[in-house]
Amino acid sequence: MRSLIIITALLVFGGNFTANAQQKEVEKIKALMKVQSEAWNRQDLEGFMTTYWKSDSLMFIGKNGVTYGWQATLDNYKKGYPDKAAMGQLKFDLLEFKLLATGVYLVIGKWHLTRTIGDLNGHFSLTMKKIDGEWKIIADHSS
Repeated sequence: MRSLIIITALLVFGGNFTANAQQKEVEKIKALMKVQSEAWNRQDLEGFMTTYWKSDSLMFIGKNGVTYGWQATLDNYKKGYPDKAAMGQLKFDLLEFKLLATGVYLVIGKWHLTRTIGDLNGHFSLTMKKIDGEWKIIADHSS
């Protein structure tokens, strides 16, 4: 009987510890997304890209297909959003966080650009991985 009580207590407290740890990681990811939108809203694409994995293996999937690599993704952003009017003001609505594996999250959300030349909006899914202690976007599917 005593063993059952100890096992139950470990499961309850262990589950709470895991939930708290996951919530802390979600808060870190939310903060990262805030850094990203703030950089965009300053028209700082290089700052915006600091949230992405600086690797040739980064994947960005958009309306034109798959782009591989950090630099190619930055170049596409520069081409698609060449000035303040095109960039506008970015707002994220983060809808869901799914832990896929230790150190890997799927983030689902909406993006909205408020622009003088016409607003744009869509959805995204991000695969985020903790690399060297920091959360980085390793795959971005935006539509």
